[in-house]
Amino acid sequence: MRFRRANTAGGTYFFTVNLAEQHFNLLARHIDDLRAAMNTMTITAIN
Repeated sequence: MRFRRANTAGGTYFFTVNLAEQHFNLLARHIDDLRAAMNTMTITAIN
């Protein structure tokens, strides 16, 4: 897959995560882990 990405300082990423089994609440149960991972990646990308 090829994605377009604008290299704009201060830009925002938006993505959607879906589960194959939509009735599972896996994402809701682990939302804090997902947020922490995204924050880590953001901090790493800035430095």
